[in-house]
Amino acid sequence: MRAVWIVDDDDEMSHAVKLMLQLLDSSVEIFRDARSAAKRLLAGERPELIVLDINMPEVTGIDFLEFLRMRDDLKEIPVVMLSSETTDIQVDEAMRIGANAFVFKPVTIEELEEAIQKALS
Repeated sequence: MRAVWIVDDDDEMSHAVKLMLQLLDSSVEIFRDARSAAKRLLAGERPELIVLDINMPEVTGIDFLEFLRMRDDLKEIPVVMLSSETTDIQVDEAMRIGANAFVFKPVTIEELEEAIQKALS
C-alpha cells in the first residue's frame, strides 16, 4: 500500500479522489492547504506520491511544486497535478517545473490510475 497525500482545498473533490486512491490500494492523507503539507514535509514525513491541486488560496499548487523541486530532500517526490483549469499554459508550466503527470477535474479512476503509473515510473 502506497502512502499518498492529497493537497487540495476543495473538500468534495479531495474526498472523491481519496476514495479512488483507496480503491487503488493507497493509504491517503488530505491537506486543505499547501502550508500544512509543507510543515509535515519539513518535519521529515514523506509520502510516496502527492496529488496536488493548482488553484488554492495563499500558496498555489504551482508555488508548492516549486518549493518541492527546489529542495534536494523533497525534489524526488512524484507529483500528480490536479486542476479544473484546462489551459495549456498551466499544464506546460506545471510540467516545466517538474510535475510528473497532470489530470483534470473531474477525474475518473482510470485517469487517476494512469497518471499515478506515469508519475511513479
